[in-house]
Amino acid sequence: MNFVFQQPNLPPLVELAISWFIFLFGATGPIVIILAFVGIRGFLHITRFESGEGILYKLSPLTKLIIVISTTVAVSLTIWWFGAILTLVFWSLFFTLNEAKRKVLYVSYLLLSSILGVSTGFAFYTPYSVLQMAFNTNTLNVIWVWPSYFSFAGYEPYLTLQALYYGFQITFRFTAPMLAGLLLILTTTPSDLMRYLAKVKFPLPFIFALTVAMRTVPRIFDTLDTVVKLQLMRGLGYGKPSFLRPFYVLIAGLYGLVPTLIFLMKGAKYTAIAADTRAFNSTPRRTYMKEVKYTKADYVAWGLIVVLFVTVALLLAFGYGRGIPYVGY
Repeated sequence: MNFVFQQPNLPPLVELAISWFIFLFGATGPIVIILAFVGIRGFLHITRFESGEGILYKLSPLTKLIIVISTTVAVSLTIWWFGAILTLVFWSLFFTLNEAKRKVLYVSYLLLSSILGVSTGFAFYTPYSVLQMAFNTNTLNVIWVWPSYFSFAGYEPYLTLQALYYGFQITFRFTAPMLAGLLLILTTTPSDLMRYLAKVKFPLPFIFALTVAMRTVPRIFDTLDTVVKLQLMRGLGYGKPSFLRPFYVLIAGLYGLVPTLIFLMKGAKYTAIAADTRAFNSTPRRTYMKEVKYTKADYVAWGLIVVLFVTVALLLAFGYGRGIPYVGY
């Protein structure tokens, strides 16, 4: 294996400072972006259902669930730039939602945080043998040399350009399904999802678990947001510089984990009571007041899903299917 060193000659103390800056930036940068620009309230806005008139609100919950599953399969089989295209498509669909500007802003910060976190997470730890296989080369371009003791954290001795590129590619295996899942949650009520899944004979325990999960996620952020605000109102971080506020929000969030967990566990009792009063799973078949309908938008979406899988098949046929490692040439 050949290494081409591109790191400039710097004084040892400067190199040490830069190494620790890169380490801290990779470890805390995504968290700082989320705390400073998204926040708990921002997560609540992008995980809670709100009624609307956009195209996604007209799709059936089953169609949107199939889109999420199909997207996950597609990005796991194909080359990275196809996942990037799907990420851009789903990101643009946020403009069709209610309060689109706010949601797009929060999702953009979340996307930036995900790209930064996943890219650095893979770049720092990926073995050189994987990079050789991924890029079909024996020459790696070194852009930074870590201090020797960084190896105790699992870091490879050299940070290479290929490692950063590899980590960036891996990111798009996560971002497209993540955005598709958020769109499902934002435009679908748990009861609608339960009704459609029951009609296609999904197992009731699976339906119930998925429905409870959709109801619980926004409640987690809502409760945690309240607990954090109470901590700040009681003086946590009072009089401290404003640039330290994200860290105090993080501390307040850690303090609030136990109260939030206790509140949700108490709420689970009422969820169980509600399920019992509705005779959930008491009979093999259920009746519904609302009729399950499929609109023209659903048929168009199913056609696009077929196009998606045809595109995946063509990419695989032309050699653009990538397993693990994620080949980048």
